[in-house]
Amino acid sequence: MAYRYFAVDVGDKRVGLAVSDALGITAQGLETYHRTGDDERDAEYIREYAKRYAPCRIVFGMPRNMDGSYGFASEKVKAFAELVLTGWEGEHDFYDERLSTVAAERALFEAELNWKKRRKVVDRLAAQVILEGYMTLHPVKSE
Repeated sequence: MAYRYFAVDVGDKRVGLAVSDALGITAQGLETYHRTGDDERDAEYIREYAKRYAPCRIVFGMPRNMDGSYGFASEKVKAFAELVLTGWEGEHDFYDERLSTVAAERALFEAELNWKKRRKVVDRLAAQVILEGYMTLHPVKSE
């Protein structure tokens, strides 16, 4: 049975995308999608992109404040997730994404990428970090 997961790191200008292998063990950053300003169009793109990988679950990074509370950014992610999930038949979940972008930025800085190159890949790497964290907390149970 396949346990492929698809992760979405929603931002105001860009959306990072990542996918796991079919066993739900490793994660790989895929793409940084640049938002068009049309939420429905953006959501349709993400949904159709996810369908290419036939994941059993879409995982959305959920921004939280450092004290664990939800803020305005969380509401925007929930609203966008609802649009992405329109017509989606699989499962979905939200994962606390606190510091995922910070971790991605740190890794890219340590790799000595200049800021222009970091900007191009940080969102997909943040989605990968979200997915790796999610899979660590929700490991596939062997049958």
